[in-house]
Amino acid sequence: MAFMIRLFTALAVIAAFSFTGAAQQAPAPLQPGQTNDPFPKPIPATEGVIVVNVAEFASLPDIDGVAARMMHLVNEPGSRRLFVNDMRGPLYSVSYDGKTVTTYVDINAPNWGVPVQSMGRERGFQSLAFHPQFAQAGSPGYGKFYTYTDTTNMMPTPDYVPSGGMNTHDTVLLEWTARTPAAATYDGGTPRELFRIRQPFANHNAGHLAFNPNAAPGSADFGLLYVGVADGGSGGDPLNMAQNLDSAFGKMFRINPLGNDSRNRKYGIPSGNPFVNRPGALPEIYAYGVRNPQRFFWDSRNGNLFLSDIGQNIVEEVSLVTAGANLGWNVWEGSFRYISRDAVSADSPRDSEMTYPVVEYGQLDPLFQPNAAASGVIVYRANQIPQIANLVIFTDMPSGEIFYFSADRLPNGGQDSIRRILLRSNGSDKTMLQVIQDKNRAQGKMPATRSDLRLAMGPGDQVLLLNKGDGTIRQLAP
Repeated sequence: MAFMIRLFTALAVIAAFSFTGAAQQAPAPLQPGQTNDPFPKPIPATEGVIVVNVAEFASLPDIDGVAARMMHLVNEPGSRRLFVNDMRGPLYSVSYDGKTVTTYVDINAPNWGVPVQSMGRERGFQSLAFHPQFAQAGSPGYGKFYTYTDTTNMMPTPDYVPSGGMNTHDTVLLEWTARTPAAATYDGGTPRELFRIRQPFANHNAGHLAFNPNAAPGSADFGLLYVGVADGGSGGDPLNMAQNLDSAFGKMFRINPLGNDSRNRKYGIPSGNPFVNRPGALPEIYAYGVRNPQRFFWDSRNGNLFLSDIGQNIVEEVSLVTAGANLGWNVWEGSFRYISRDAVSADSPRDSEMTYPVVEYGQLDPLFQPNAAASGVIVYRANQIPQIANLVIFTDMPSGEIFYFSADRLPNGGQDSIRRILLRSNGSDKTMLQVIQDKNRAQGKMPATRSDLRLAMGPGDQVLLLNKGDGTIRQLAP
């Protein structure tokens, strides 16, 4: 009976999750000074629009007739390949010309012992990163890459546990070591587990993995792995973990995957991490107060680190992250006090200890579907596509909208500086969702209702677009 009650409760919570990861609840009554729309002046639909061409680059295979659930793509210059994942387990290599797609390794294969939990939109093989020394024979990072995945295998003892919840599954950070990095498929052994997180709810599970591409060998940041850890799910951070420095949830970690001075002795703690010497704080933490961090990206010119974070029911945000930064969740949602699921104060006082967003946009903006979710961010410092040079480009996941703001004259919050990028496809200007829907019709499939759009950088400063609607990787062009 106890099991049945727990199962029924879990199903009820899962049913309450929205596509953006928020648990939808009945709107709270508005109080004086509160509003459901913090930005009643919408993002301009036509003013300042930049149009770029879009071209198909590569295609990933369907699984059981369902398009690839692409989440992340990385460039591995040493082996001259791109690597992109499907949330259900496969990791594919893609040639630089996009013509050859090969299954490099399938995390979900039984021999690895890491069955991927990929039910719903948010769970699965979340992210990947290749050590900057992956192709350098004789180096400590030779052959090493990292995957971040949700799994149904909850037998091992977790390193991080929530302060409550239903313990739905685990998220594991794994280190793989290829014997021959240039081989077409992975030829190494069973992956080594660096850490394991027990998830309290079925959403807001993990996030992005990345090494700082600006860090040169010998520099303090070289070989350090940044890890996004979401707030654990449900809605509103009900366990109040994002502001708790003794909790892993709602944080950005920075670790040395080749070290061994962590609590579990499986990875290292960088001495420059901001909370190394603070009692009661996890030394892995680089920044905190995030809700569902989707992507982060370093500006190659000045080192600025931008992060896109999905909001609750008020705003979506892109923030500038520094060591020790508090991005506010769940006291703040963007630059608005988190009061209820739906209402925000129009005159919230600023907090000097908070890192407020560079830009944020209201979820009720007419450009969006009923749901909005900030899902990707890059900084374009090349000149192959002149019209987007020196811009921060970010995306809204469901709608397929692409936005920009200046990378050199950073805004100070709000959405006044946000403008759109449209894609020229078949002679007309479209959002990414419209491009995907055109492809679906050509495939003889029902048009997708959302794009699940994310961004990545390829070789030669290619800007690549990933989605979960049609299995196609695309690139921007002048």
